[in-house]
Amino acid sequence: MLHTPICDLLGIEKPVFQGGMAWIADASLASAVSEAGGLGIIAAMNANAEWLRNEIHELRAKTDKPFGVNVMLMSPFADEVAQVVIDEQVPVVVTGAGNPTKYMKAWVAAGIKVVPVCASVGLARMVERAGATAVVAEGGESGGHVGDASTMALVPQVVDAVKIPVIAAGGIGDGRGMAAALMLGAQGVQVGTRFLVANECTVSEEYKERVLKAKDISTIVTGRRTGHAVRCLKTPFTTTFAKKENEGVPVEELEQMGAGALRKAAKDGNYEEGSFMCGQIAGMVHERQSAAEIVDDLVNGAEKLLKEAPAWVR
Repeated sequence: MLHTPICDLLGIEKPVFQGGMAWIADASLASAVSEAGGLGIIAAMNANAEWLRNEIHELRAKTDKPFGVNVMLMSPFADEVAQVVIDEQVPVVVTGAGNPTKYMKAWVAAGIKVVPVCASVGLARMVERAGATAVVAEGGESGGHVGDASTMALVPQVVDAVKIPVIAAGGIGDGRGMAAALMLGAQGVQVGTRFLVANECTVSEEYKERVLKAKDISTIVTGRRTGHAVRCLKTPFTTTFAKKENEGVPVEELEQMGAGALRKAAKDGNYEEGSFMCGQIAGMVHERQSAAEIVDDLVNGAEKLLKEAPAWVR
């Protein structure tokens, strides 16, 4: 079985992280991924301490395997969520949408393994100095909040810049993507979009169907003017948002327009007003599977490719 040093470091069997997707990555999905041998991750999103505590307890009732919590640093509840992961002795904390160094000293002191998501070499270096166990180098092909650099360009540069393990994210949806990430120097991958259609994912049926029907050019990035660029599926909402953004509508109006749009997609399946965050690999996602089948397909596919190079490579 494909096994890398990050597996031993985190106590997992397979080097696959499940993305911490807001309104999507809950105890149901995260526990299934952890049970499958990967690292399931609960998204704390904009939720308060009580909600997160309940999700952690629910996950632990389903599995005794290692798991993580994604702390969204832009959340108004970030301070209390940062304390909850300490109180609940969460094994791994993944961070997103910002610089986590404010909280890292306390997390590291509590024995938590901190794995920040980084869209630049500079941030990767900064969190390494602050005591990060590893980093996720996430390219702009991913769904949700994105940076400018692509995965192919970002991952090897982060690998060269830090001494801690690097997890690749963005545009990875099968064994080929995982094998490529490992060849770039990553020790594992973080996958989000493919888990959207996992049987254990509680996202709306409309969301799952939109992902399954997506093509290679079905996503769009909006919100660059707000400072928080987001990749999602092209929908009536994103078309209107992009039009207003290009017309120079004030940032405050854009932010108000986007408020609650992800929840409308994830929970309500509202195609007209929802933001269906999704990566560019959605066009490769064609079937519903269990979380375990997805993890195994990624790992087994990568392992086979790494052992059996195509004939033209030889």
